[in-house]
Amino acid sequence: MATRRLAFVIRSLPYKTEASRLALTHAIASQTVEIYLEDGDLVEPVVCFIGDGVMNCLKNQQAMKNYGLTSIEQHMKNSLLLDLKVLICKEDLDKFGIKEDALIMDAEDIGGETKAQIVPYSEIQKEMEAVDHLQFF
Repeated sequence: MATRRLAFVIRSLPYKTEASRLALTHAIASQTVEIYLEDGDLVEPVVCFIGDGVMNCLKNQQAMKNYGLTSIEQHMKNSLLLDLKVLICKEDLDKFGIKEDALIMDAEDIGGETKAQIVPYSEIQKEMEAVDHLQFF
């Protein structure tokens, strides 16, 4: 029985690029690959927001109003609904002055039970060192 650990590190701003949306789409889709694995094999994704990427986690995004694009807020909630591990860098939140109550921390409104975690960068670094596949967006 093997577990493939995947990390999707998001450091891009949420607007004017598809990088953040693409990272979350890949993380969500990684859950479907289990149908192609041997019995007992698993895929464990983790999504990490660092640097400017923490801006993706803000509630009440006005992407449609400001840019004519849908926000990735629903993608964030879908990730949590699927029980993906979501880590948000504490130092970067502090740098931008963002408080926890301004963030999408759960998907309770759509039945999700998993919560995002605000962690120090050192914990994100440990996750990145422990994975089999690491992707930066």
